[in-house]
Amino acid sequence: MDCLTRESGWESDINIMNGSDRTALFVGDIKWNDLPDKVKSRALICLLDNLGVTMAGTLAPISKIATPFAVSNWGGSEATILLYKCSASAPGAAFANACAGNALDLDDDAIYTRGHPGAQLFPAALAVAEKVGSGGRELLEALVVGYEVSIRAGRCWHDLHEVYQSCGSWGSVGCAAAAAHLLKLNREEIKNALGIAEYHAPNAPMMRDIYNPTMVKHAIGWGAMNGVTSALLAKSGYTGMPGLLGMEKYYDWVSDIGETYWMTDWVFYKEWASCAWGHAAGVAVLELMIEHKVTPAQIKSVRVKTFEEAAMLYQGYPTTTEEAQFSIKWPLACLILDHELGPDQVLEERFNDPEVLAVFDRIEMVVDPEIDQLYKEMKEMDLRMHSAVEITLQDERVLDSGVIERGADRYSEQDLENKFRKLAAFVTDPGTVNKLVEMVWNFDSIENVRKLTNLIK
Repeated sequence: MDCLTRESGWESDINIMNGSDRTALFVGDIKWNDLPDKVKSRALICLLDNLGVTMAGTLAPISKIATPFAVSNWGGSEATILLYKCSASAPGAAFANACAGNALDLDDDAIYTRGHPGAQLFPAALAVAEKVGSGGRELLEALVVGYEVSIRAGRCWHDLHEVYQSCGSWGSVGCAAAAAHLLKLNREEIKNALGIAEYHAPNAPMMRDIYNPTMVKHAIGWGAMNGVTSALLAKSGYTGMPGLLGMEKYYDWVSDIGETYWMTDWVFYKEWASCAWGHAAGVAVLELMIEHKVTPAQIKSVRVKTFEEAAMLYQGYPTTTEEAQFSIKWPLACLILDHELGPDQVLEERFNDPEVLAVFDRIEMVVDPEIDQLYKEMKEMDLRMHSAVEITLQDERVLDSGVIERGADRYSEQDLENKFRKLAAFVTDPGTVNKLVEMVWNFDSIENVRKLTNLIK
């Protein structure tokens, strides 16, 4: 099914196009009114979720460092840095807001990417939309472009690179595509923008940071900044290399762009502020506690069986929010006590809580051969994680969850609105939260995106 309006002659040219040509056509020609209703609905959901996690992420130390840095080094008045009463150039605002977007690890995931697209796409698109005075529909179009290009770029990227590279790598290409759409680049300029972004994409070795968590994390800020900068360079005549989306070996992975929309069913949202590798253990613990009416005081020890990579997540007491998120033991201890996992659990104010530390000390991580093999055999579209938990009670009874599967998280619009309201309430008043919710659900009728940013400067 072809869902977009094509210019005359497009159908006759389609067979001689490579993946780069098809991608450039999609990026340049997409129109909101031509999109299927399911795509429009998903774009609004993604906008709301990314707005909420970005707002809450301003509470984290990385945001408090990235913002003054962006103002000092990428200064200007082109785009708003949310909730800081300041602005910067479009690349600078994209960088600062993207650092906030991923700061709590509550931002969305997507198929094939092995990471987080939305936390970089939303800040990149918002910054360029403010710079050029775009309306709501244009921003939503850019988000659709960004997700569809990111999913395909991520798939190709992970196939091409032996070392697992984090989100800002392939995300640079998706952000460049979103920015190129808003800047109304022509097809040759779009291909240049994607090629520039790919060439300058960060070499971000994901596992090295997982073992030693720091603010470099997923390279989200760099991906957003690089994507916006690359599109602006292309608009100025700067040329880029042929991109991986144009490689013959990947044509089948790219040829459906503009016809198949992967974002409709394959973007996933996070309930908990932590690495998804530990979520199956969290589900297992909560199910056992609820089923057997277990209180934290009754728990003598917890044994978590998982796969090798998850067992390598940070094992010590966290001293930073990144260490708290790239952990299984800390989030699990918080879930046992609070039955939730958000800003209150992963920001520094909680790290000296004696109750959490006491539960933390009772948790043991082990690699389970069966679960490790399940992870190794996981296919591209099989996004299920597995874990098993044994809870030993003070009376020596052992509660065994068996192997628990945690699939990719999908939530209803109401669930995600509730998530947004909860997160936004950390940083703004109830009246503003209500206005933001109403505005986002009707965002395709907004004449200028500054109507949104003016509410949350």
